[in-house]
Amino acid sequence: MTTVAVLDYGSGNLRSAVRAVERAGGSRGVEVVLTSDARVAEHADGLLVPGVGAFEACMRGLREVDGERIIERRLIAHRPVLGICVGMQILFAEGIEHGVRSRGCGEWPGTVEKLQAPIVPHMGWDTVEAPADSGMFAGIESERFYFVHSYGVREWLVDAEGTAFTPPGVTWTQYGGDRFVAAVEHGPLWATQFHPEKSGDAGRRLLENWIATL
Repeated sequence: MTTVAVLDYGSGNLRSAVRAVERAGGSRGVEVVLTSDARVAEHADGLLVPGVGAFEACMRGLREVDGERIIERRLIAHRPVLGICVGMQILFAEGIEHGVRSRGCGEWPGTVEKLQAPIVPHMGWDTVEAPADSGMFAGIESERFYFVHSYGVREWLVDAEGTAFTPPGVTWTQYGGDRFVAAVEHGPLWATQFHPEKSGDAGRRLLENWIATL
C-alpha cells in the first residue's frame, strides 16, 4: 500500500490537506497519516509539508519536529516531498518579514519577501504560467488555482551581472503587477504557493499527478 504522511508541525490546515490527499489517492488505495513522528514522516512513500502563517514561526515549528532533517534525508533518498503555501516558502534559502531575516531549509536559492502589489494579501483565483512539459500540471485543462498569501519568491537567482533567471521546472504567476513563483517541480521535490486542496478539480488533478510519482 502507498502511504502519504502529512507532517504535523503546528502549521497549516492539516485536516483539509489530509482529506484532499485521501480523495486524490482513493482510486490508488493511498493511506494518509497525519504525523509528527520523524520515522513515519521519513519513510512514508510521500511526504506533504503544509504551512500557514509567518515564515519564522513555521521554521521554528519545523525544527521542533526535526523537519529540516526529515526533508533532507528524504531528498537524498529520492523520496517525494510536496510543500504547500508556507510549506513551499520554507524550502527556500531565507524569508524576510517585518524586517526580520530568517533562515529557511535552503533546498532552493531565493528570498521570500512581501509582494509588491497594491493590495495584500493576495487572496483568490489566478492563472499560472506552467512549463509545457510539466509533470505537475499534466492533464490540467484550466491552470487556475487558489492563493492566500502576502509573501512570495519574486526572483529565483541573480547572476554576477545582476540579471534574474529561472531554471526549468519553475512556474510563475502575476498579481497586482508583481510576478512571483507559483510552483516548483525539481526531481522528488515539488511545491506550490497556491493551495491545491482549495483549488477544485485542478488541485485534485495536481495531487493525483504527485501521487503517481510515489
